[in-house]
Amino acid sequence: MGGSWGQRSLVIDQYESSITQCPSKTEPQNLTQASQFQLVELSEDPELQPVLSGIFLAVYLVAVLGNLLIFLAVTIDPKLHTPMYFFLSSLSMADIGFISTTVPKMIVNVRTHSRAISYAGCLTQMSLFIIFGCMDDLLLTVMAYDRFVAICHPLHYSVTMSPCRCACLLSVSFLFSLLESQLHSVIILHFTHFKGVEISNFFCEPSQVLNLSCSDTVTKTVVMYFVGAISGLLPLSGIFYSYYKIVSSVLRVPSSGRKYKAFSTCGSHLSIVCLFYGTAIGVYLASAISNSPRKIAVFSLMYTVVTPMLNPFIYSLRNRDIQSSLRRLLGRTV
Repeated sequence: MGGSWGQRSLVIDQYESSITQCPSKTEPQNLTQASQFQLVELSEDPELQPVLSGIFLAVYLVAVLGNLLIFLAVTIDPKLHTPMYFFLSSLSMADIGFISTTVPKMIVNVRTHSRAISYAGCLTQMSLFIIFGCMDDLLLTVMAYDRFVAICHPLHYSVTMSPCRCACLLSVSFLFSLLESQLHSVIILHFTHFKGVEISNFFCEPSQVLNLSCSDTVTKTVVMYFVGAISGLLPLSGIFYSYYKIVSSVLRVPSSGRKYKAFSTCGSHLSIVCLFYGTAIGVYLASAISNSPRKIAVFSLMYTVVTPMLNPFIYSLRNRDIQSSLRRLLGRTV
């Protein structure tokens, strides 16, 4: 009897080690062909599940409706057919796609008491997340450049930010985001061995999926630094440079009224930049410090859910043109 229990415990230990460790080359284990990943639940309390699903559904509807109203207001009102509002409407559509990538799946999982997501679904969610997230980064950079040209080179603004140039900047941002997403997906597809199926977040975050792969550390490090540099460091550097030139130019203006007017045109954009990058950096620091997947998932809600919801309010509350356009739009609808 003792020998039997000893053999059983040995088999169990070997099974658990095969799940948590990467398979060797002589014993391949391809989890991508017939497996699914497990996401993190925000709460294990069954009584909180209906409340959470209701809250996230309301937040999602508010975010989609708010960004859609901004897009419609800019599209319909001829007074808002300027480069600044053109990029703002594009940012609103990117925010709709960004929040739609993660929240609907999370609501379905909460309602069905399931944490599972298929491999194909995870790869699709990860690709869309990179596309719309990178679009947000690049559009914020382009909007900073637009403010830089408007304040530092106002006489050349109409020529520099022509409709053709704006369309090219938007197209390049989308193609660059698509290229980065496809590159990341191709790299993940080559990782056929995984050391686990537990993703430490409520969605398929690219870095979390990459950490589960059994590839060599050098490859994972190169991919993570490359994606981080392209989607984070370069856009943020462009924003910093644009605002450095803006501040330097405005401080040379003798009139305090003109200084206030110049800074007020950048207030909404700067608020969104601080909110988006601040929460993203906070999530990165929290994931580096904390080992709790649930805490990491809660922190990730800030830049994946809260930020897209607040963007329309930030621009509409600080912009009279948007407010008047929204009043006319809602008046026509009523």
